[in-house]
Amino acid sequence: MTVPTTPPTSTFAWNHGGIQEEIAQTWLGVVGPGVRNLGQDNETWLDHTDVRPTMLSLLGLQDSYVHDGRVLIETIDKHAQPSQLSGQSPTLRKFISVYKQINAPFGQLGMDTLKVSTAALASNTTSDATYNVLENKIGVWTWKRDALATEMKGMLDDASFNNTDFNESRAKRLIKEAQDLLRQVSACAANVGNCAL
Repeated sequence: MTVPTTPPTSTFAWNHGGIQEEIAQTWLGVVGPGVRNLGQDNETWLDHTDVRPTMLSLLGLQDSYVHDGRVLIETIDKHAQPSQLSGQSPTLRKFISVYKQINAPFGQLGMDTLKVSTAALASNTTSDATYNVLENKIGVWTWKRDALATEMKGMLDDASFNNTDFNESRAKRLIKEAQDLLRQVSACAANVGNCAL
């Protein structure tokens, strides 16, 4: 996972100590029956939340916990993948990608809202007007993200552990909604001054 780094300054709103590559990178070694021998993979987006569901899936275990992460099907042989995720349709790949971008702390949504929040903190308008406008927008985005992420992770978890069909049309709708949210937040992050009006 490649994450843009931001040098530390006194005007940056830090998140979990920073966004340096050393913090943002997740290294995971996966070996054993059912695991593809791929060598080093620098392309698969993953974070710590993906480790548990991947391990459970490989071990054939499950529980009642709905995971924030997902089974890393890219690392698993097709015959060992959860049957409802096997084959990796283009919709599923896009679904996984956009889910990580809205839900992972270092995903696009997290990074863009961090820019907006930093600008809000740096603002110095009368009665904190800019701060209030921007933080209210972040609150709305967070509400939308939470609703989308809850539905998306439920679909992934059900397909991975409850043998529930991965609904392509529902997935396409959620992808579109998530992409719309990402575009909206990205546009604000790119021009915070206009966004605060």
